[in-house]
Amino acid sequence: MVGMPLYRDEAIVLRTHKLGEADRIITMLTRTRGRVRAVAKGVRRTRSRFGSRLEPGMVVDVQCYEGRNLDTVTQAETLAAYGEAIARDYPAYTAATAMLEVAITLTEEHEPQTQQFLLLAGALRSLAERGHEPTLVLDAFLLRSLAVAGWAPSFSDCARCGAPGPHRAFSVQSGGAVCPPCRPPGSSAPAPETFELLAGLLSGDWSVADAAEPRHRSQASGLVAAFLQWQLERGVRSLRLVDRADSGAR
Repeated sequence: MVGMPLYRDEAIVLRTHKLGEADRIITMLTRTRGRVRAVAKGVRRTRSRFGSRLEPGMVVDVQCYEGRNLDTVTQAETLAAYGEAIARDYPAYTAATAMLEVAITLTEEHEPQTQQFLLLAGALRSLAERGHEPTLVLDAFLLRSLAVAGWAPSFSDCARCGAPGPHRAFSVQSGGAVCPPCRPPGSSAPAPETFELLAGLLSGDWSVADAAEPRHRSQASGLVAAFLQWQLERGVRSLRLVDRADSGAR
């Protein structure tokens, strides 16, 4: 192919890094090309054409030149300014920050991740529109993103042997609910309502999620965080901020 290929795609800005005096490296999750990193030249100058459009949480129509190591942004038009709306609400902001961090971890560069893109866009829209409590939106996003990545937890049937549930024990390393014979040491015993909430978050049953009591929401959040970090084999720094925001609100 002669010259540098030009492409256009919808993208969600995940992260930005300063580069030199006026540029930034933008990490984006695109609708059809997966995760990409591109240089936005002059974006930190006050007269930049698209500086505010390339902030975390923004959904943009972006045009880029393909480069050997980094692409180059040539155009960016705002499709949804979720980042601006979310930044005005601290619980929503911390939830969004955790989502963006996890999206980076669960996606590959230049590997199409359309389902992950749609999940993230929908979750950010819900946060921006104040549709549901931020931690519920976050936990639903985390569970669904893990399912798309191939790590769907079970909240009814036994995750080890498939014995029909509901079961009372939950094992992070086993993949969710476990029956008595399969229950490993160290398993927890969440309330039945917590299992119902987790199943509702995974399936998108917001009538169940919105009606859940705070103690069951808190218990569910702890299990989601533990399951996420077990599967990723690393911590998610942003989740600590979400926990502090929630505990302060109660």
